[in-house]
Formats: sequence, C-alpha cells, structure tokens
Amino acid sequence: MDNQQKFLSFNLGVKDSAVISLQQITEVLQISLGDICCVPQMPTHVLGVYNWRGEMLWLVDLEEMLGYPSLSQSANLLTKIMAIVIENEGKYLGLIVRQMMDIELLDYHQMKAPSVELFSAGISPFLQGYFLGNDEKMMFNLDAGIIINSPILSHHK
Repeated sequence: MDNQQKFLSFNLGVKDSAVISLQQITEVLQISLGDICCVPQMPTHVLGVYNWRGEMLWLVDLEEMLGYPSLSQSANLLTKIMAIVIENEGKYLGLIVRQMMDIELLDYHQMKAPSVELFSAGISPFLQGYFLGNDEKMMFNLDAGIIINSPILSHHK
C-alpha cells in the first residue's frame, strides 16, 4: 500500500518550513500588492480581498496568523507576493507565504503527532503533525480545513 502523498513545502518565518497537502491546494498564484483590496476593521493578518476567477478571495498573511512576525513588515516587501489558494468544502482562502520551496513526496505514516511542548500556541491549532526531513529539519504539516474554518477568520467571511 502506497502511503506517499504530495505536499507543497514553503518557508515559515526565517528558519521554519511547512507543508500543505496538494489535495487541499487549488492554485498557487503570484499577486501584485496593488491588486489587493484592503478591507477596513480587519485583524492585521487579513490583508484584504483579491479578484480571483471573478470571485472575492480573502488573503491572509499566514506567518502573522500563526504568530510569526508579519510579512508585510518585512523590509524586503516585494511588489509581487506568492499566494497558496486552499480549499475546504467549497470555501477558498489565499495564504500569503514568504517563499515556496518544492513539491515533497512524504509518507503519511511518517508524520509525527504535534506535541504541545514543541510548538507555539499560535501554530498548534493548525497542525496535523510534522515530518522530519532528511536533514532532521522539522516540516510542519498544516491543515487547510482548520485554517479556513479558524475562529480568527470566521467572522469575516
């Protein structure tokens, strides 16, 4: 039985990396900052809405949402940013990330359960678990469904 699954890996913060299952990803796009329509009275991690395939797509700064320093406050803020469009039960959300890395083929049975001691309170609720890479570096496996249905986002949709 093949337990290999494809995941998109990307950077979180300066030294962490995370993966999201390709099955939960609809599209990866490059967005120009000028195309994001800011919405007043939103938490700082909600960047605004973007016209995606004729629909309104909410964009969030994934790093800030998970308790990392905000990407928008990075000195090297680019005019174009990368967004991962995730989907869960017909709901879509754009996650702004620092940098995409690769498509990883990971064995689902190698995933380790997240323990409270290892992870910050900001990221723990969104973790399915983590994988250890060949270099023993941890890759957080984020759950797109939990992110989309997160209480910190739910009152904005």
